[in-house]
Amino acid sequence: MDVKQRVSIRPSSSDLWFLSYLPLAVSDGIATPLIPLLALARFHASALVVVLIIAASGLSQVPFTILWGNLSDRVAHRKYFLVGSFIASGASIVLMAFALTLTNYFWLNVAEGLASAASAPIGTMLLLETRQKRWWPADIGFFGVISGVGTTVGLAVGFVWLFVLDAGAPIVPIMTGLLVLSGALAILAGVIAWSWIEEPMLRVDRRNVADVWSGNRRLLERARHARTWVASVVELTRTKSDKLPRREVLFLAALGVMSVGFALFYGPFPVFLIQQAHFSDAAVFITYLGASAATTALFYHSGRSVERHSPKSVFLGSLGARVLLLLLFVPGPIFLLFGLGSAGLVGYLTLLNALLGVTWAFISTASTLFLIRLVGSSGRGRALGLYNAVFGAGALAGTVLGGALYVTVGVNVTYTVAAFTVLAGAMILFVIPYHLFPLGRPVAQPKEIRVGHEGPIPRWSGGGP
Repeated sequence: MDVKQRVSIRPSSSDLWFLSYLPLAVSDGIATPLIPLLALARFHASALVVVLIIAASGLSQVPFTILWGNLSDRVAHRKYFLVGSFIASGASIVLMAFALTLTNYFWLNVAEGLASAASAPIGTMLLLETRQKRWWPADIGFFGVISGVGTTVGLAVGFVWLFVLDAGAPIVPIMTGLLVLSGALAILAGVIAWSWIEEPMLRVDRRNVADVWSGNRRLLERARHARTWVASVVELTRTKSDKLPRREVLFLAALGVMSVGFALFYGPFPVFLIQQAHFSDAAVFITYLGASAATTALFYHSGRSVERHSPKSVFLGSLGARVLLLLLFVPGPIFLLFGLGSAGLVGYLTLLNALLGVTWAFISTASTLFLIRLVGSSGRGRALGLYNAVFGAGALAGTVLGGALYVTVGVNVTYTVAAFTVLAGAMILFVIPYHLFPLGRPVAQPKEIRVGHEGPIPRWSGGGP
């Protein structure tokens, strides 16, 4: 038998259940910008409240991510957990569309986070238990393609929906219908999963395969559905107290600082687009679409670039470009030149956000590979766990801090602080000693390094499908 032939561990009639994640990704592409926009339009929520709504779902998922994963290990049917997660998540989104108070809206968003938490460990384990081990990275990469395409399609659907229907009609009913569509797509994903998933006969211990996906970063930078970040912070408490090498400590310090800077920017981003740039709701979707499409398109090329150059040089170059781009978002004369809410300003900010997406594709690949090269194969699992934990702690802190700064001192100061925070992280990274050589040299490329750049990972995962 050809060992390279891609076959399931157990003979299976179909692996089409992979595609149940496509409507889920489309749903997420719609819901990610729409949830804060609807909070602004229907309830006239403040910027800080909107940011808290964005972060609440991720915060709420910590205990249930662990609970669902442990229960699925003890119960013989993973399928039912995954199907229930999809359907319950979709039902929560539909109920959010008809929430009458901001309090109900907030708690339904929390409930959606609790429901969707099951798809993080269980979807990954289903994949690992039905595929040959040699194909795990490629299959997880395929889920990344599904995530990128689905999210981009969802954002495009949101734009078309709002642009076509928002012609003088009340915006709240139009946005309500769009959120119902998002929930219906998540429910459809559950129906597809029910029809196509076959229970695996082989069981894999999650603790033994955590490093397969922990080195991958999510496709889009957003606080919603941040269970990977928060769950990793919880796992940090289980880490052995061995003294870390100085250069690894410096790397984690740099990562924590720059992740705060990233979240300082993206936390209040949808509020900024509506209140400061005077964008329409359709224009907000266009702005998000630019970053999604650019990141999806550039992930493959980012891996090739890191293979040709040092991860550290790619990492630093991308961070430098990101600092300059963040400063360009600070309202200035060019905003007045184009005109607030104008097509020119929409195009300008969409281009900037797309370029941020490009930098994210390179940062997410280079940062993981840089860390792996620093610690070597023996310390990889511990290092990647710390990577996710530190990134998560910084992102959650930065999200809330960004909302608070936006309300108290305004967008100019907030985005300037965000840029210089990222710069501070890059300066810490710069002093880390690192042997500069291409990753492609046979003498220096461990097998494990392939794991880190097989592709982006969908939002519904703890680093996997």
